[in-house]
Amino acid sequence: LGMNGWGQPFDVVADCAALDADLLVLQECWTPDGEPGTADTVASALGYRVVLDAPLARVEYHGPAPTTSARGWGPRPWHYRRAWRFERGRKRRRPTGSFRTEGSWSLALLSRIPVRDPETVWLGRLRPDPAERAVVRAVVDLGSRSVLVMGTHMPHLTDWSPLHYRKLAGLLPVPDVPAVLCGDMNLWGPPVRGFFPAWRRAVTGRTWPSHRPHSQIDHVLITESLRVVDARVAERSGSDHLPVVVRLALA
Repeated sequence: LGMNGWGQPFDVVADCAALDADLLVLQECWTPDGEPGTADTVASALGYRVVLDAPLARVEYHGPAPTTSARGWGPRPWHYRRAWRFERGRKRRRPTGSFRTEGSWSLALLSRIPVRDPETVWLGRLRPDPAERAVVRAVVDLGSRSVLVMGTHMPHLTDWSPLHYRKLAGLLPVPDVPAVLCGDMNLWGPPVRGFFPAWRRAVTGRTWPSHRPHSQIDHVLITESLRVVDARVAERSGSDHLPVVVRLALA
């Protein structure tokens, strides 16, 4: 099972199978200590290889898991506070009578096609942000040409994300290199383009929250050397985000 942002379990294997993607970039992967995590579970069930699985934070999961309320899908606020707790050097008292499972919260790149030169590039942790941030990247060879694939999970604006956006912009290849940057950007499309003006948005559509989406914060950006064959925001799944699926070709 996967775990969404509210601590609710869902069938992440079925959701990933429905996407039928060659490459998967998964954010907020949950790995309980001593047990297989989201990335390993999806990979073993669907024939993917875990190229990279970068742990961004230590977390505690507190139960019982939130359930659907009478007013619609999604947790009540007090359930949200009891779902995930990030460790930041100070232990906080857990709710009385609840169980607690410790583990890691990560960013993963999975592939069912050959890739090379996998690398995790660490962006560091901003002071207000409970998690370290990173970029996972690898190269896909397509005949005589190659495509650089990058995945990330950016912090919120309130966690000073523009500092990481500027750092990430300095790590990106020049526009004539075929490349893809995708992930949960925690930011709307126009300002994301503002940080990366040479890159194009491959898909537009509301992605969050999944039960009543009003904003697109999950993006796939491409350079001018790639063209979009097909792109869509996929149907609602158990995640609190809607999946974004893009089919690309060399321009």
